[in-house]
Amino acid sequence: MTTIAIIGAGPGLGAAVARRFGREGFDVAVISRAQDHADALAAQLGGEGVTARGFSADVRDPKALTAALDAAAAALGTIEVLQYSPVPHRDFMKPILETTAADLVGPVEFSVYGPATAVGQVLPGMRELGRGTLLFVNGGSAVQPLPERAGTSIAFAAESIYAQLLHDTLADAGIHAAQLIIPGAITPGDPHSDPEILADTLWSLHHTREGFRHFASPLTT
Repeated sequence: MTTIAIIGAGPGLGAAVARRFGREGFDVAVISRAQDHADALAAQLGGEGVTARGFSADVRDPKALTAALDAAAAALGTIEVLQYSPVPHRDFMKPILETTAADLVGPVEFSVYGPATAVGQVLPGMRELGRGTLLFVNGGSAVQPLPERAGTSIAFAAESIYAQLLHDTLADAGIHAAQLIIPGAITPGDPHSDPEILADTLWSLHHTREGFRHFASPLTT
């Protein structure tokens, strides 16, 4: 069996990606903080013909995240594709001059420790398969820092560097790391940021395995 694990899956982008990969024969591990939300989304996907299971984990809790990924692999098969796309907390987005060292703990746990934990858990399985894809989804502040959203700007930048290093290091092992930058909000009906369009883009990043950083739409200055 071939499995995609979507960390931070919700009814918008996560559901769209699950459907897109499901059409290609992937089983789907839906991972979110609340088990009831994960189960509800998995049930909805199942009604649409996608094999899906729900698992709960807070990405700031390494033990919970590794346990969820272990359970997903045991239930659905080795994880070939990992998508890391949880939505940041609003309290990560303070202005820079109001952001203390303590305020950066949450964003760094969320955007650096979380992905590093997840990648470390799925990478051995990908190496055994001889293939894999690591998909990182970030907002525009990852590459265009915003002083009014200091926490996410700093942590997303660090996540970007981590993902870039994975891209550069793992290519020879058949494992592709790619980042999709989504400037602005994900908006149904928008020609660039509609969830279904973004899901097609993420499928393409997995399928074509070309390049590291991609943009859903151009950044505005």
